[in-house]
Amino acid sequence: MAMRILIVGAGAVGGYFGGRLAQAGRDVTFLVRPSRAKQLSRDGLRIISPHGDAVLTPKLVSADKIDTPYDLVFLSVKAYALEAAMNDFAAAVGPETMIFPALNGVRHIDLLTKRFGEHAVIGGVCFVAAEIDDQGRIVQLADFQYLLYGERNGETTPRLKTLDATLQGAGFDARLSPDIMQAMWDKWVQLASLGAVTCLMRGTIGEIVAAPGGAELSIDVVNESAAVAAACGHKPSEKVLSRHTTAMTAPGSSLTSSMYRDLRKGAPVEADHILGDFVERGSAHGVSTPLLKAAFVNLRVYQDGLPKR
Repeated sequence: MAMRILIVGAGAVGGYFGGRLAQAGRDVTFLVRPSRAKQLSRDGLRIISPHGDAVLTPKLVSADKIDTPYDLVFLSVKAYALEAAMNDFAAAVGPETMIFPALNGVRHIDLLTKRFGEHAVIGGVCFVAAEIDDQGRIVQLADFQYLLYGERNGETTPRLKTLDATLQGAGFDARLSPDIMQAMWDKWVQLASLGAVTCLMRGTIGEIVAAPGGAELSIDVVNESAAVAAACGHKPSEKVLSRHTTAMTAPGSSLTSSMYRDLRKGAPVEADHILGDFVERGSAHGVSTPLLKAAFVNLRVYQDGLPKR
């Protein structure tokens, strides 16, 4: 029997992967707020991508209309919206429901398992650069597009095999990971480093590297992040660390972070989830993180100054 999939939100990430799954014929429903539902009903779910544009008529549901559990809940909201999202999709979670969180960091795992139980939550990582433009379209900004997923204890279970079969052939790369927690930490090291340096310096990697001392600063931030991960039992491999360092010191690179893009728009940022939690875990293990801490405080000052919603 085909998996019934609930995509929580139809933003850049959920809308992209959910849209590709729907385009491939999977049974996909989007849980959306009234304003987004109105837009999608009027214009369709629109994807602009180097892998092919698409316009879909998505199945939509509101939180108060969920009346049966789904097989899979794909969760890709911003960290600061997690609490509200859990309330919205709670009725979709049954005894056999898998929750696939594609959030950054790891703190969301604790929050989700506390609410829905250890068994419900698998580990997940997503890699896609996308944003919603002023017309409500999902615009993919770079070629890469893949999902990693796995049981948090490393087992290859029947439900993971079912999930893997569902995600294969849906227009993006899908990979079953034997060590998803390490993969999540590897991405967290990357995001914490990239977010810290681009937000602190207010520029792209290319702009930062072009400034005197910029490359050295980037390397110092990567090393701080790697030290925290190692102290927490998730030391990045030399290959992963080399890849991060190369990306963070590439001359002329337009690479930036989603937090920096949000900051430039005057939007909320995931400072607590990506940097604050990282700094706290480092401190608990005696790891000094002065650059990461400076970036976190910088972003909290920015965040606290935003108009209350």
